[in-house]
Amino acid sequence: MRTLRPRELLVVSLCAGLFTMALKTLAWYLTGSVGFLSDAMESAVNVAGAGFALWMVSIAQRPADLSHPFGHSKAEYFSAAFEGGMILVAAIAIFITAFERLLNPQPIAALGVGTLLSAIASLINLCVGILLVRAGKHYKSPALAGDGQHLLTDVWTTAGVIIGVGLAAISGLNWLDAAVAMLVALHILREAGHILVSAINGLMDKALPKEQNDQLQQTLDALCTQHTQTLPDTITPCAAPPITFCQLRTRGAATQAFAHVNLQVPGTWSVTQAHQLADIAEQQAATLGIQLIVHIEPACM
Repeated sequence: MRTLRPRELLVVSLCAGLFTMALKTLAWYLTGSVGFLSDAMESAVNVAGAGFALWMVSIAQRPADLSHPFGHSKAEYFSAAFEGGMILVAAIAIFITAFERLLNPQPIAALGVGTLLSAIASLINLCVGILLVRAGKHYKSPALAGDGQHLLTDVWTTAGVIIGVGLAAISGLNWLDAAVAMLVALHILREAGHILVSAINGLMDKALPKEQNDQLQQTLDALCTQHTQTLPDTITPCAAPPITFCQLRTRGAATQAFAHVNLQVPGTWSVTQAHQLADIAEQQAATLGIQLIVHIEPACM
């Protein structure tokens, strides 16, 4: 079975979001529950987020050009920031609506049908959310991962709403409906914070994960050892190692990884010799999914 690409996955997310939003909106219309209303509003955020993510992923996949020589992959972080902002707005709107209903409680109708519709919507979100989170890790895509995490959060939100609305209907304490909606607002507000922090870290050129960084460093160290063994003992008159990769710096940009390192070689080497070693390092880094730039300088000045 063919693996779906990021754009195709986001189309699936968008279609699922439209369907679940319709189900949850119908659940709110039938029951009049502000808890179900809050759930429907969060689904509207899912739809907006998936649509914006699809746009940003399309931009991120554009090849490098004169204006953007390092590519467009950072566009995905704008998707995460947009979704976080949308969740923030939805949380505020839900809280205001719920507070008004807390002051003026109303009975809940057609609870069984509304609960069934919300449960079906939640099951769809669970399946799509798991799919997107796994794909986000596979493609190292913050847009996919952020959208998937939001959908999984929505599953827990729906479960809380169903429990709260059910308790309100059974006990006759209609204010519980509004209280649950306010808790939902606080919950998704926390989720908005996580998404925004993740987007900001990406835009601030955060270093690659330690595991990936260590893997690159080990590859470079192995190259140093291999080529140093081929040198005569008197190749350099100073105490510094004759061949060294030093001052490694890395950064992640959504699906892309970049690194810069200094390569110190014996002063007696020709430009061709140093360049050949630099090419080997860049090629081996590419097999790790990292675009490496090597700066060459003599080991002893």
